[in-house]
Amino acid sequence: MNISNKTARLAGFIYLVVIITGFYSLMYVPSQLIVWEDPGLTFHNISSSAFLFRSGIASSMVCYIAFALLPLALYQLLKETNKNAARLMVIFAIISVPISFINLQSKFSVLTLVEGADYLKVFDSRQLQAQIMLVLSNYNKGILIVQIFWGLWLFPLGYLVYRSGFLPKLLGIFLMLGCFGYIINVFCRTLIPDFQDYAISGYITLPASIGEIGICLWLLIAGVRNKFINNIQQN
Repeated sequence: MNISNKTARLAGFIYLVVIITGFYSLMYVPSQLIVWEDPGLTFHNISSSAFLFRSGIASSMVCYIAFALLPLALYQLLKETNKNAARLMVIFAIISVPISFINLQSKFSVLTLVEGADYLKVFDSRQLQAQIMLVLSNYNKGILIVQIFWGLWLFPLGYLVYRSGFLPKLLGIFLMLGCFGYIINVFCRTLIPDFQDYAISGYITLPASIGEIGICLWLLIAGVRNKFINNIQQN
């Protein structure tokens, strides 16, 4: 087994890029621009802060590129623990990437509506605002679909972390719980229209956040346990 701290820290760095760009594009930018109860204000916010909106799109692109590389780095680190689980982890993660990029087209459509091309002059301002909210809503539904795979890849990852012997078992447990949290969140939001109003909706993906941020920082800062490496080398 060839376990490298260099590989671990590379995976941790890529994971950090995914987390930072994902937070910026999925949470920070929407919180600054989108007001679901007020289409007019949302239109004004996006049109007056177009660069911020565009930076969110660019951040998403970086996030998805990094997320395509992340499972490959983790595969190199964890493949000797269980190759089948490592392959499954890569497959689930990679499937999400093209879906994410295709879904990002909705945000470009928002820019088209805001920038007001000549062929859009047949719509009045309220109609444009309604269309923007519809496109943004469709984008969120696309994110909901992608979350299925954001959840599924966490189970084999968590299993590998738990069984590795050189990474904290507790983080592996959180990652596996995070898988179920994502899946439950997707189906609850699909089946229950007002699920976001339930208190539990804000916490159901918390295990995933703890597990992902935790394993990211562990890989980046601590790497892998040198004691375990030394035992392997001695054997």
